Amino acid sequence: MLRYLLSLALVLQVSAQETMIRQVFDPGTDTHVEVLALFSKPSPGGYFPVRVKIANNLKNDSNVWIEFTSKADYSNDLQTTSSFNFTASGGKTITRDILVPLSPLGTSQADINVEATLGGSMGRAENTIRTTIDANQPAVLLSEALFTPNASSLDSATTAKGGGSSRGSNEFAAKFDPKQLPDDWLAFSGYDSVIMTDGDWTNIPPGGRNAILSWLRLGGQLVIYSTGSATAAELGIPAETSFGTVAIRPVSSGLKLDAPAVVKLVTGNATKPQQVSQQSNFQSSWPLQILFGAQTFRYALFIAILILFGILVGPVNLFVFAKSGQRHKLFITTPIISLGASLILIALIIVQDGFGGNGIRRVLMEVRPDAGANAAYLHQEQFCRTGVLTGSRFTIDTPSTFEPVVIAASRWARFTDGSGAKGNFNLQPADGKLQASGDWFQSRSEHGHVLSAVVATRGRIEKTDTPGTCLSTFEFPIDTLFYLDEAKQWHRAEAITAGKRFTLTPVENSMVDPALATEINAFAARNQQFLKTSTKRPGHFIAITTHAPGIDTNPGIRWKETRTVITGPIVSP
Repeated sequence: MLRYLLSLALVLQVSAQETMIRQVFDPGTDTHVEVLALFSKPSPGGYFPVRVKIANNLKNDSNVWIEFTSKADYSNDLQTTSSFNFTASGGKTITRDILVPLSPLGTSQADINVEATLGGSMGRAENTIRTTIDANQPAVLLSEALFTPNASSLDSATTAKGGGSSRGSNEFAAKFDPKQLPDDWLAFSGYDSVIMTDGDWTNIPPGGRNAILSWLRLGGQLVIYSTGSATAAELGIPAETSFGTVAIRPVSSGLKLDAPAVVKLVTGNATKPQQVSQQSNFQSSWPLQILFGAQTFRYALFIAILILFGILVGPVNLFVFAKSGQRHKLFITTPIISLGASLILIALIIVQDGFGGNGIRRVLMEVRPDAGANAAYLHQEQFCRTGVLTGSRFTIDTPSTFEPVVIAASRWARFTDGSGAKGNFNLQPADGKLQASGDWFQSRSEHGHVLSAVVATRGRIEKTDTPGTCLSTFEFPIDTLFYLDEAKQWHRAEAITAGKRFTLTPVENSMVDPALATEINAFAARNQQFLKTSTKRPGHFIAITTHAPGIDTNPGIRWKETRTVITGPIVSP
């Protein structure tokens, strides 16, 4: 009984403090390792922010490693592994924030488990954080100030709306402490909405605020409840939030929320949850896959080879190569014929499919040179078909989210809905890059992925001192550019090169709408919504180019086309 009470107390303590591991190596000097989850539960995909504190109060240096395994689905057929190494000098305390890659979801509802294993010179320990999420339920972060008085009513409202899990987990949101927020937007990448008070917002360190603003521009929903009359401008939130949305709502001093209204606010957002997009928007009628075309299988040729093999290994082998009185030759001729047939089949596969693979990409990019941001916020969709691959490891040089999407079941598809969603999708953040291995790309397969990133750029479209002319500082040519001025008059320019002035020519809507519709319909539903919204902003441009680089993944894939749509404001020099 005492052991049970101690275990219960430990569980409650871990839940309250969101401490995954606290390993005390030397009680006398309080030498210990603490692994703290900055959010109370992981998101469906993206990254899980973790803070590691190593207090080494001994004389000798200590080496610590932590291995994480993120698993999804009932059967744990999907997983992502990563590991991190730390060295704490004697008499020193170090604190490091890390981002743990999370496994993608393969079904509409899944368990998400993050297992942490600590090892090294300060002992061994392990623990797991678990949650269950339904694909129709947005992933929400809720500040501690709002979580404490509202968590129960929000959970009930979620259940009443039908957004809870059928297995009993109806948690509306994960909890966070605004003062402890990480300063990397990737920490928020798996969440659809972040909700807090205006007081919470002012308590966030500058790095954390910038991270949330980057996440917001990529399509997040930021909801701030104000006890006064705070405005976005007063809170330092820009009027233009790119692909994201901001909602500021009043709340009483007691911070008691109207739970059904809050649930409606996040579930009624025009941008559907990311996990809905990744599981539903690519299974059928994905424009990119349709454009790439279907792969035919040469059944007749392979059947002919198998028939020829059967004739050779059977009657020809028996009555010609090893005829009566020479049957012992079967031990030689049969392996030779089998080996020859295998080599022929391998050669045919290589000739038909080749090495590496081919694919196409679509990129949606918002460029913000204003307010000194000088950053591009981009979403990339990619589809490819592989031949023979010689390796599964590759490096992504751009810090980004990288997720497989559920595509329609076929003999070529390797990541599909239901039982077809299996694999190890390992990611290892290191030195600002992402080391990938496992089943991201498999030989003779079809794959779909989505990536999101924030990259620094000096590219922009600037006004010149001559009315009606502009200048591009992008390093690549732009095929076509449309500009909607403040009077909602469309303008057009073509064949734009870097550093050369170009003239904007007024055009009718009938010359613009079909072209923009073509670009919008080339994306999956989520990015369609982002681009559709971007076409309605006066003072902004829509540029189309086939010369901009995408985010490179496996170097064995030859991207036959990378078509990029760039949005953003035209700025003064």
